[in-house]
Amino acid sequence: MGLVALGEDEWLQPAPDLAARRAAFDAHPGSVQITPRAVAAGDELAAMLGTRGGLEGAARHAHEDMCLLAPDSDDGPYRLIGAVVAWPTDWHPADKLGLPLVAMHAPIHGYEEQLATGVDHFMARLKPGRIFGRCNWFVAPVPDMRWIDTAPPSETFAHVTPRNAGETLFVRCERQTLRRLPESGAILFTIGVYVASLGSLSIDNAARMAQSLATIPPEEAERRGARWFAPQLAAHVAARMDGAKG
Repeated sequence: MGLVALGEDEWLQPAPDLAARRAAFDAHPGSVQITPRAVAAGDELAAMLGTRGGLEGAARHAHEDMCLLAPDSDDGPYRLIGAVVAWPTDWHPADKLGLPLVAMHAPIHGYEEQLATGVDHFMARLKPGRIFGRCNWFVAPVPDMRWIDTAPPSETFAHVTPRNAGETLFVRCERQTLRRLPESGAILFTIGVYVASLGSLSIDNAARMAQSLATIPPEEAERRGARWFAPQLAAHVAARMDGAKG
């Protein structure tokens, strides 16, 4: 899972752009998906953040998108009971609502075989007061905070070339955290999205991105559409490295 322990002061971004959050939610009402089971936990979360409005109010008050998960029974799988997602990375909250974790992650190659048991064990043992974080990354053809691709990657990345990759490819990082709410027992999953053009990254970070793309499993590379942008990204990085040597 790649989790690291976080302190309370490392949990959420301290200075969110609330106007941008408000505009995104107002423009996309489907970004808010809440079941009755999420109401009490959402109110608890909002109170923790010093605001009102349940799960939606909490997510409007923060940089991070917020999802709540809870099991049907003491030993049942955790399911998505609420999601307030202004800046999704190619998914619709309504499509995932009510699903158990294994079904939510079905598109990810190897999740069920390699990660599902460990994730379920972690969720069941997570104690209130503990916060854990991890990061995930994607390469997108647009700088938009909200990214839902409606065309195949062969089309969305068709404009990318080795010469323009620095300006037309965008590295999209999700800073994710997990913590259990002490009263309701629901688990809060936050997703903080950050987007930067490939060309704005340092040479070292751009090289790390190229290496990551070269080493992910073929099935995952296909899911991310990597064959339509990875060669251009690698060529861009190689040119920058050659330029730095000269």
